[in-house]
Amino acid sequence: MEVVRLRDEYIKLSQALKAAGLVDSGVDAKYAILDGEVKVNGQVEYQRGKKLRAGDEVSFHGETIRIEAGT
Repeated sequence: MEVVRLRDEYIKLSQALKAAGLVDSGVDAKYAILDGEVKVNGQVEYQRGKKLRAGDEVSFHGETIRIEAGT
């Protein structure tokens, strides 16, 4: 499980995918999200600007990202 630590109150879904290294670019993130390949907390998410907060989990191609509060 990959962990993404927040620097602010939230991170957008497409940014989290890039930060975790699961996609190479924002364009890749956009199409993965629009194609319904990404789940947030177990639900398919189609909004690339979805705000993720501490405690959220993102699933993509068998990988899981946990969003945690920054230090």
